[in-house]
Amino acid sequence: MTTDPAAGLHRERTLLAWIRTGVALAAGGLLAAGAAGRRFHDGRAAAPFVLAALCGAVLLVRAGLRHRRAERAHGAPPDVRPDAFVAWLGTLAVAAGALVLALLPG
Repeated sequence: MTTDPAAGLHRERTLLAWIRTGVALAAGGLLAAGAAGRRFHDGRAAAPFVLAALCGAVLLVRAGLRHRRAERAHGAPPDVRPDAFVAWLGTLAVAAGALVLALLPG
């Protein structure tokens, strides 16, 4: 019986994917919120991007916690549906923010 050396790495690859998603939402949301705030001098234009940044922060925290639980349990993979919802919410917030910026007179 041969053992695949990469078989145990699926948790780490999944963790890294969630971390990349969280960092992209958090950093991109903060940068876009700052740019929108400077351009329009109005916090309402930056609000969707702030929501995206918060979603990214939530994903980062949850990814770390979920990974620790999975490492301790060595069992079935954890439910990632809440994280997928947060990722979609952050993505929709970015899309809404881009739409707001496109429609606002500059």
